[in-house]
Amino acid sequence: MGFKIAVASLGCAKNLVDTENMLGLLLEQGHALTIEPSKADIIIVNTCGFIGDAKKESIDTILEMAEYKENGACRALIVTGCLAERYKEEVLESIEEVDAVVGTGDFDKIVEVVDSVLAGKRVALYGHADLYAMENLPRVTTTPPHTAYLKIAEGCDNHCTYCVIPALRGKFRSRSIEDICTEARELAQNGVKELILIAQDTTRYGTDLYGDYALDKLLQALCAVEGIYWIRLHYMYPEAITDALLETIAANDKILNYFDIPVQHGADSVLRRMGRRTNAAQMRLLFQKIRKYCPDAILRTSVIVGFPGETREEFDTLLDFVREVRFDRLGAFAYSKEEGTPAARMDHQVHHQTKKARQRRVMELAQSISAQKNDARLGSTVEVLCEGYDEENYMYYGRSYADSPNVDALVYFAATRDLKAGEFVRVKVLCVEEYDLIGEMENEFTE
Repeated sequence: MGFKIAVASLGCAKNLVDTENMLGLLLEQGHALTIEPSKADIIIVNTCGFIGDAKKESIDTILEMAEYKENGACRALIVTGCLAERYKEEVLESIEEVDAVVGTGDFDKIVEVVDSVLAGKRVALYGHADLYAMENLPRVTTTPPHTAYLKIAEGCDNHCTYCVIPALRGKFRSRSIEDICTEARELAQNGVKELILIAQDTTRYGTDLYGDYALDKLLQALCAVEGIYWIRLHYMYPEAITDALLETIAANDKILNYFDIPVQHGADSVLRRMGRRTNAAQMRLLFQKIRKYCPDAILRTSVIVGFPGETREEFDTLLDFVREVRFDRLGAFAYSKEEGTPAARMDHQVHHQTKKARQRRVMELAQSISAQKNDARLGSTVEVLCEGYDEENYMYYGRSYADSPNVDALVYFAATRDLKAGEFVRVKVLCVEEYDLIGEMENEFTE
């Protein structure tokens, strides 16, 4: 007998893929998915435990879902993901409604966990982050039908001093090219047109399996998959971006010239304290090289402000770095002190108000640069992947190659015909905002 399953997936896209794999495993066993937690027999909260705000959101969501054990049909509440791996005892001890905690390396056993909790057992399964098999897992995608994330590796070996990911996700390990391409073909057959490649560190792909950087070889294999039109890369670490990778990106139209490269800071002294493997000069040279290979390259990055010991001079150096490189997309985060990390034990922790003020200054600068870059796009024509219709503004909307879902901007446009989500159209840019573009669909001519 199957049961109704509701899932709340929090955190990053990598966690979302884990959620989709769990759904695939459960649906294979005859269970059904519902989007209404009040009607679900089983509720799964796949948590994030990366930084303070994410932990709070995870706890709040668990408590919200716990209410359905009193006021809904819920018979089992299961907590999975990074928070479950990191704070398993605390979750079980403090939230009595939770029937199971399942760590990051054990979610592929979700069917057995569901059977156990329905049999009246309380389950704690964790501590195996390095062990779970990433390959050959069923999957139910929850993204729009034309876009899917494709996880190519798990874990991380970088050990940045502020980050708990290696402890939560284990050592870096790649999936095989064959298995990734098999999944890509299945996604394409189901209507996916845009693949977004993700991992904790995509550019390190293949070093464990093949003994060398192999992201370029993987990309070449994915370009041969019929039905895929866009391939987008996330989480590219600067020190592992090779010439072979840049040549592959530049030579293949399917691979978008979109470079998501977390730099984290622009002052060498801070980068050293962070345990990063590049300095500012090396990153400047890398960005110059990227723009040489791909003149229309979109540079997306993230930075951390208020890292322990960050002086005003170091922060000013970061601002100068951002002004010089002129990133197309930038997210700034206030440093979060995470127990168990080397950075949490460092002296000279920066005051909360100072961190927030510095975050605002970086984002104001990034917004100004984005507005200037958008001004330069006035009158240009961009290819847009249509995502839907905005009833409030009476316009279609979608994304260009410069925009990844949920993190970047949108293109709003008037259309000359009815469109479906997943169609590619050409849009002339007539108006710009700080981030979004507004335009009209160009006439399509057929012979």
